[in-house]
Amino acid sequence: MTKVKNVLFIMADQLRWDYLSCYGHPHLHTPNIDRLAEKGVRFDRAYVQSPVCGPSRASCYTGRTVFSHGATWNRVPLPVGELTLGDYLRPLGVKTAVVGKTHMVPDKEGMARLGLNESSEIGVKISQQGFDPYERDDGLHPDEVLKAKGGTLRYNDWLRSKGYDGDNPWNDWANAAEGEDGEILTGWHLKNSNLPARVKEEHSETAYMTARAKDFIEECGDTPWLCHLSYIKPHWPYMAPAPYHDMYGPETLKPVLRSEDERRDPNPVYGAFMGMEVSETFSMQGARETVLPAYMGLIKQIDDHLGRLFDWLEETGKDKKTMIVFTSDHGDYMGDHWMGEKELFHEVSVRVPLIIYDPRPEADATRGTASDALVEAIDLVPTFLEATGAPSAEHRLEGRSLMPILRRENLEGWRDAAFSEIDYGFYAARETLNLGASDARGYMLRTNRWKYVHFKGFPPQLFDMQNDPDEFHDLGRHPDYDAERRYMHARLLERLTDRKNRVTMTDEGVYALRRDEDTSGILIGKWAP
Repeated sequence: MTKVKNVLFIMADQLRWDYLSCYGHPHLHTPNIDRLAEKGVRFDRAYVQSPVCGPSRASCYTGRTVFSHGATWNRVPLPVGELTLGDYLRPLGVKTAVVGKTHMVPDKEGMARLGLNESSEIGVKISQQGFDPYERDDGLHPDEVLKAKGGTLRYNDWLRSKGYDGDNPWNDWANAAEGEDGEILTGWHLKNSNLPARVKEEHSETAYMTARAKDFIEECGDTPWLCHLSYIKPHWPYMAPAPYHDMYGPETLKPVLRSEDERRDPNPVYGAFMGMEVSETFSMQGARETVLPAYMGLIKQIDDHLGRLFDWLEETGKDKKTMIVFTSDHGDYMGDHWMGEKELFHEVSVRVPLIIYDPRPEADATRGTASDALVEAIDLVPTFLEATGAPSAEHRLEGRSLMPILRRENLEGWRDAAFSEIDYGFYAARETLNLGASDARGYMLRTNRWKYVHFKGFPPQLFDMQNDPDEFHDLGRHPDYDAERRYMHARLLERLTDRKNRVTMTDEGVYALRRDEDTSGILIGKWAP
């Protein structure tokens, strides 16, 4: 096969799989993302390695599961020795840059041990997780956080050049509304989510990041590139600029997905998460109805700007040389299952959209199709490596290339279960459960029929996804399902012990050492010649 020259790797933050029209939303029309699906393959059962920003993204960038790479939460550094997309593609001459969010932090302790300075050429690449930080912006800049980071932000500088005053226009303009008396109403308060942001739409974060991605692609010229366009929205603060803030009325909202049965004697971990403030807030009457229109508007805005970017790629002919991937780092409960945020393993949290367009003729047979294969976020790195002709690194990578699906090849032996995990040591739920920081762990395994969740130290959860697709009835303690729990627990143990931790030597290296044993002069167990 010919190689893909460029990769446009698009990620929306906190976008549910079911909030795009190509995935069945009846009122939120996303024609440009739908257009991408018509040109490529829509994956209907894609799962993240962890339903939290940082660890999910670290797995997308490394091709490794969360407790393998070690960045188990948002501010837990990726160890200095872990390889990421940039490390794999840079030797091929591919310029690899991020525009937007990674939610990763540098391993400063590891860098100091090796005498690496963040401002040096190699230090920048390691501290930015292998990306060139073309427009790095994690999109969370309240005043105190911004001060802790040094007080500077390129997006803020740009906003000030457009006439938005103040020390932190991100906070006071892009993510705030204006009251009747001119007072600033912060987007951090969910009750303000139905108000328009003070910033003009063309100056919002989504518009800015799209323009910067185009700038990067233009600057690359004929140099091969991977552009990780990582949108900050529709993640909170749920603050959309006009006209997107009120495009969607009550009649466009999907019914809330929850049952009173879920609150009757819940699994202790699930109960602790339902008791957190964010979950109680989203379970209040009117909260979801206030926030959801803004969430939908932010998605619609992303689709509109992607349409302009896709048009430009087609007009310039760059689309013929560019693989385009669209996905999300996790979902958003939005009041479903009596929950807010993400973190646990219901479908609305752990399942994401995934669409891949491969421009090469070998993918023509699958254009406009959908795949129900169980795929995971760790499959992206091996897919990118195969597409660009990079070495496979199978001794490190725990995912599988999606190329056989894109080319409609034989999928015999494809995985029959999807895996995800969480370190919930950073949440109030852990304190409610009186757990130590290293004891708050959860693991999910999802097959065609069953979803099994193991919480260390607590009873499991079990859902019959065939007869209870809404996940209302937890069979984790039901006496009639002991055999199913034991079967799924054994399957989970297989997956946990299948991680790849020998990352410094390939399998070929192991075979070579074994072949050389008798000729090395080191004789073990020999009695005589």
